[in-house]
Amino acid sequence: MVEKLTPRLQKQSTFMREPLQVGLKLAATLRFLANGNSYPSLQYSFRVEASTICKFIPEVCNAIIAVYKDEVLRCPKTEEEWKEVAARFSSRWNYHNCLGAVHGKHIAMKKPPNAGSYYYNYKGLHSIVLMTVADATYKFLYVDVGAEGGASDGGTWSNCSLHDAVEENRAGVPQPEPLPNDDQPVPYHFVGDDAFALRTWMMKPFSHRSQVLREHIYSYRLSRARRVVENAFGILCHRFRCFLTTMHQHPDTINLITMCACVLHNLILIRYPHAISEVDHEDPDTLDLIPGGWRTDRHLQGLLPLTGHHTQKDAKDQRDYLSHYYMSPAGAVPW
Repeated sequence: MVEKLTPRLQKQSTFMREPLQVGLKLAATLRFLANGNSYPSLQYSFRVEASTICKFIPEVCNAIIAVYKDEVLRCPKTEEEWKEVAARFSSRWNYHNCLGAVHGKHIAMKKPPNAGSYYYNYKGLHSIVLMTVADATYKFLYVDVGAEGGASDGGTWSNCSLHDAVEENRAGVPQPEPLPNDDQPVPYHFVGDDAFALRTWMMKPFSHRSQVLREHIYSYRLSRARRVVENAFGILCHRFRCFLTTMHQHPDTINLITMCACVLHNLILIRYPHAISEVDHEDPDTLDLIPGGWRTDRHLQGLLPLTGHHTQKDAKDQRDYLSHYYMSPAGAVPW
């Protein structure tokens, strides 16, 4: 990493002083991300003034994003790329035609000067929102960070560039295709929870009130696929514990820190795909869910359930069809 980042971070020597080494800047930044240490604490660890650390941490984060983001965190743009994502959900989670799991979290921060209630969220804290789409292997496919915590949760997703691209058929999403052992074309779609509106391209579980068996089974199958994004957030916060504190930086710096951590999250999973021990998993005999180690940590705040939103009839019909399919011989798995 030092070798790749040096062209962007190395300063010129002067007659007055030698510049800080890139390795030291990177080490201090990674320590901050991993532990959430305050700048005065880092000052004593690295023997660098806190004011200097305050300046170079955003620079290092920006350099990491510039060097690695296009390599490790790139949203699919073609039908073939989206189909590869869907194939991994099918093989790993037995949920078909899935483009990814969508979820959002609030990142707590100190109230910025003169911000009023702009960043004030429903939990009584100031925050920005991190909205992501995860693939079947806990990697982020799409990240949007920076929406103010005071915005409505439903509005946060609807203002994301990916939402607009899908709505306007600019995202390269494949045409509907039949599910395995079936002949009825079904749209490719994302999976989410009650914070998102039901659409033909966004499925979510049935309401918990009076579910019949097929609805219960479908909700379980969908939630099993959707858990990947919860676990992705869990891994992110378990490794980068700065998110478990209240961040004191300027909102623009928090955006950089968050995007940098998401890039590093993907980079680690790509280079060390088997180094995951803290995720949820199922008991092979009873199929009971065994919570991942990250669930013992403090959690980021999720988004509020969406209420009073008009649901498209086509989306309801599609979810009903899927609930019948996953209970039929064509789509059922051992229960």
